[in-house]
Amino acid sequence: MRTVVLATGIAVFLAGGPASAAEDKPLPPQNAKKLSEIVAKVEQRTDFRYVKDVDWDSAGYTVTYYTTDKAKVQITYDPVTGEPK
Repeated sequence: MRTVVLATGIAVFLAGGPASAAEDKPLPPQNAKKLSEIVAKVEQRTDFRYVKDVDWDSAGYTVTYYTTDKAKVQITYDPVTGEPK
C-alpha cells in the first residue's frame, strides 16, 4: 500500500513540473499586436508558401516559414509594433 501511495505522489509531482515551467515563460506585453496580425503580414510576403512554426520569447515572435522555392525563412517580429527586428 505504501508503494502505491509513493508511486502516485511521484507521478503527481512529475506531472506538475511541465505546467509550472510553462508559467515561467515571459508573456507578450499588454499592448502587443495580435499574433494573427503578425502572421497575416508574413502571409503577404513575396513567394510565401506556408508557416512552419511560431515561437515566443522575450525577443519577440519568431516566425519560421517557407517560400515557393522551398527556402526556409526565420524572422523575429517586435510584439508591440509588429515590425521585423
